[in-house]
Amino acid sequence: MAAAKDGNLPLFETKIAKGGVGYRLFTLSMLVGICMVLVYRVRYIPSGEGAEGSWAWIGLLLAELWFSFSWLLHQPVRWNPVYRYTFKDRLSQRYEKELPGVDIFVCTADPRVEPPIMVINTVLSVMAYDYPPEKLSVYLSDDGGSELTFYAMIEASRFSKHWLPFCKKFKAEPSSPAAFFSSTNSPHPLQDPHMPNHYSSIKKLYKDMENRIKTVTELGRAPQEIRREHKGFLEWDTVSSPRDHQTILQILIDGKDPNAVDMEGQPLPTLVYMAREKRPQYHHNFKAGAMNALIRVSSKISNGPIILNVDCDMYSNSLDSVRDALCFLMDEEKGHEIAFVQYPQSFNNITKNDLYGSSLRAIFEVDVYGIDGLGGTPYMGTGCFHRRDTLCGRKYTEEYKRDNWQTENDRIEGESLNEFVDRIKGLANCNYDENTEWGKEMGLKYGCAVEDVITGLAIQCRGWKSVYFNPGKKAFLGVGPVTLDQMLVQHKRWSEGHLQIFLSRYCPFWQGHGRINIGLQMAYSHFNLWATYGPPTLYYLLIPSLCLLKAIPLFPKISSPWFLPFAYLIIASSTYSLGEFLWIGGSLQGWWNDQRIWIYRKTTSYLFAMLETMLKVLGFTKSGFAITAKVADDDVMHRYEQEIMEFGTNSPMFSLLTTVALLNLFSLLGGMKRLLMDPGTDVLETSCLQIFLCAFVVAINLPLYQSLFFRKDTGRMPSSLLSRSFVLALIACMLPMY
Repeated sequence: MAAAKDGNLPLFETKIAKGGVGYRLFTLSMLVGICMVLVYRVRYIPSGEGAEGSWAWIGLLLAELWFSFSWLLHQPVRWNPVYRYTFKDRLSQRYEKELPGVDIFVCTADPRVEPPIMVINTVLSVMAYDYPPEKLSVYLSDDGGSELTFYAMIEASRFSKHWLPFCKKFKAEPSSPAAFFSSTNSPHPLQDPHMPNHYSSIKKLYKDMENRIKTVTELGRAPQEIRREHKGFLEWDTVSSPRDHQTILQILIDGKDPNAVDMEGQPLPTLVYMAREKRPQYHHNFKAGAMNALIRVSSKISNGPIILNVDCDMYSNSLDSVRDALCFLMDEEKGHEIAFVQYPQSFNNITKNDLYGSSLRAIFEVDVYGIDGLGGTPYMGTGCFHRRDTLCGRKYTEEYKRDNWQTENDRIEGESLNEFVDRIKGLANCNYDENTEWGKEMGLKYGCAVEDVITGLAIQCRGWKSVYFNPGKKAFLGVGPVTLDQMLVQHKRWSEGHLQIFLSRYCPFWQGHGRINIGLQMAYSHFNLWATYGPPTLYYLLIPSLCLLKAIPLFPKISSPWFLPFAYLIIASSTYSLGEFLWIGGSLQGWWNDQRIWIYRKTTSYLFAMLETMLKVLGFTKSGFAITAKVADDDVMHRYEQEIMEFGTNSPMFSLLTTVALLNLFSLLGGMKRLLMDPGTDVLETSCLQIFLCAFVVAINLPLYQSLFFRKDTGRMPSSLLSRSFVLALIACMLPMY
């Protein structure tokens, strides 16, 4: 075998992180502190006639019990992190002539929030991979069924004849034209004297294409000359609406056609546009339905053994991502166990201090390494390379080994392209899934807002493993939310979907029992239960503050020995969190922003997600899917770049945030008044932790107060919302506390 020539060296290696013993000792100390807090809370419940705050005390006990449980679920994630490294040179030496076909799925759903120019930049970026083009096939699923997106794809197919040879010749990265031209200020003549001329000409071609697409997008219809030129536009003559149309399938570049070549005569990747059939009477199953239609259609056109799926806003930032993934999947010793390779979600529009915590730095830079060490990273819905076999429901067996990576498509000899397309387009019809295993045992799972996570869990429960790969050069870069409302809505959808998993037959403790290890079950469950952390967090932010206002102590005195475990947990957890955040590349202000956003998520996104899930369980509402907007106006972007929070919508979540912020401000002022006006009392002695907690909430909400009282721009909090929240906070302050 070829592997024997170089000593059978592996295509990747795994290293275990250092510091495990130190973290275990820290965990033990935290566990002791948590137990002491719970003992105190149980032992000193106010009782007897006239005892104040007994119900508030019991509520705190329940909240602290749930916090302790969530902390325990999270611990296995930190116990065994592993890091992966690939050897692409070994892959090339052994398998360059045997590389498998790779099918790349790009999904878009609405041209209004996912502009066609952004979509085709992602498509062009993955077409440019450093990989044999005859083995690459790129599919766009357009769930918006938009002729604007189809027009942009035609433009992209033409521009690719210039862009792909440019990328290959000059190793252009990122391979998204928009990102490349915005990140490259000038050509590099010292590296290649021909670069400036090529750069200028290709940039002009791109700008011309960009202007045409934007003009057509603004007009809302492709020009007549283009419609006459490409018969594919005839499909839209019978389209009633984005939710009521036939299957539209067009092969824009046929990789099997010897005439499908770029400007230098090299073959081009296959490029396919698909808008699956939608009818009002059939549930389309959101992104999972689109992915399953792509799996079926691609199996007839290219049938690549490897499938990469990316969201339409996550362009390729590295030409080597395919080869890196194959180092795991084609490794002779361990590759046959691996179902998918997951890259992290990274964003190119994050501000210096990550205003909205969109990068989820601690999760992607710490937690997921630990989940990988437990037996397999979750499938995160984008930037993931799959074996087609595993997506189609195959169970793992020790005998499984794929040595022959070559596949055949379903094209009949002598069959024209039009005949071929007409024959297979039924695979994307809206009723194809009915009475089949699709969405159950085959393809992505239906019935959940986070179909990616539940699908990955099912694959792992069939015996497969997965790996997390986070190279120094990010493989994919996307667009993070640029307003607070967008971010909160996004996390509401995620946490709602996770809770649905936990409450379903796919609960990790149920489905994973005996199939995946207990640590991985706990890790999945920690994220599945995100939504349930909302109510106890809201309780902790409201009740101690109200009790401070009414002089009801809920924590031990400073002079009491029971004060020490509370103080230790606060200081130790905050110090560790800050140290970890700085160690993984964050800033002090970034850490503070991250703390603020986690509190905002827990008190709004998670709380609303839990309520919404309960309503669905009871049958009062149905599942929906909110797409995060990928565009914003200039004023919003200007404030975002200046790291000024955006509050300019009358959202119910903002009402809750504002009420909590005002209530804590009133309580802190009331507590400070007692402290200053009655110096002889023991306010500081008995209410130190309540004052600290209240002051912390006020400090966290400084941007919100600024928006309420000082800002005049359109991103400030609406006046009507301020009035409503002010009244609610005053009413809460007048409620009796028992």
